[in-house]
Amino acid sequence: MTLQHWIYLITAVLALNIVLLLLLLLRRAPGSGLAEQLAQHKLELVQQQGQFQQQLLEQQHLQRQHLQQQQQEHLLQVLQKITDTQQSARFELSKNLQQQAIMLAEQVKQLTQSIDQRLKDIAGQVERRLSEGFEKTNQTFTDIVKRLALIDDAQKKITELSTNVVSLQEVLADKRSRGAFGEVQLTALIRNVMPEQHFSLQHTLSNGRIADCVLFLPKPSGNIVIDAKFPLESYKKMTDPQFGPEQRKLAQRQFKLDIKKHINDIADKYIIANETADGAIMFLPAEAIFAELHAYHADIVEEAYRRRVWLTSPTTLMAVLTTARSVLKDDATRRQIHLIQEHLVKLAEDFDRFRGRFDNLAKHIDQAATDVKQIHTSAHKISSRFSQIEKVEWLEESD
Repeated sequence: MTLQHWIYLITAVLALNIVLLLLLLLRRAPGSGLAEQLAQHKLELVQQQGQFQQQLLEQQHLQRQHLQQQQQEHLLQVLQKITDTQQSARFELSKNLQQQAIMLAEQVKQLTQSIDQRLKDIAGQVERRLSEGFEKTNQTFTDIVKRLALIDDAQKKITELSTNVVSLQEVLADKRSRGAFGEVQLTALIRNVMPEQHFSLQHTLSNGRIADCVLFLPKPSGNIVIDAKFPLESYKKMTDPQFGPEQRKLAQRQFKLDIKKHINDIADKYIIANETADGAIMFLPAEAIFAELHAYHADIVEEAYRRRVWLTSPTTLMAVLTTARSVLKDDATRRQIHLIQEHLVKLAEDFDRFRGRFDNLAKHIDQAATDVKQIHTSAHKISSRFSQIEKVEWLEESD
């Protein structure tokens, strides 16, 4: 029982004693001994109360000891549970740590294997690339050596070419040599494009003039004269930076005079009515001179057009010759048209005969097919007759 229960019990006992005391007092007659009895009962009550208090203190002491013992036991149980829990937690933690350590070791092992494999792959790739790089380097060195050899050969050729250029410059320094150079270049271009029967070199005209080349083209183009001119001396002075501005202007003026003179000479000498075309071609062996005229001397070009002299360079002359060859081809085709027409007429006649013969053949094939069908019918009938005859003979033998 708890302390509160004991207090309730003692209070109830005291109240019960008081009630009993009052009842006893009421039953007894009133007198002088009432005070003594009350005092006696009071003393008893005090003694009982003291006893109850003593018992109560003892009960409280026992209860306190019991509670302390229960608390100690409960504390020991709690401590034991905490200890057990700690031990269990330590065991689980140790177990988990061991598992984690095993897993970590396995992962480290796998990672190590993966890294080793990756390093092997990288090492293989590096070795392969180094080998390829060495091979390419060796190949590059080999190519460099070959190219150096080619460069040496090229330098030798350049040296030879320089010698040839010097020789060419010496050749071009003379007017006759320049003229011969232009004629040789013109001849090479014409022979590469035109058929032999459609041009003539160093051709003499009716006026006694000798043209470098004459192209024999069909009407309305007619025969076209080509003459090579090479005004190099004044052009070199005009473009040479070693000369001063005044000297270059004088050279430019002389260059224009030379070109005009060549244009007039060609127009006067090589354009002949009823013998040549109404225009002639002046061939300039240097592309630079041709470009100079068209870029900075439009008046000279217009003068050439007015005199019906067509200025050409090696490139533009090639185009002119290609066009002339196309004209010759078209003319040859046009001349052969009547032969083509005759052959087409004969081909049409042959085709008509072929069609008639093919129709006759088709008729014969149809007739042959009809005959084959009839023969097949007759053969079938004959076979049927033989079958019937065999049946009749078999019946007679059976009888």
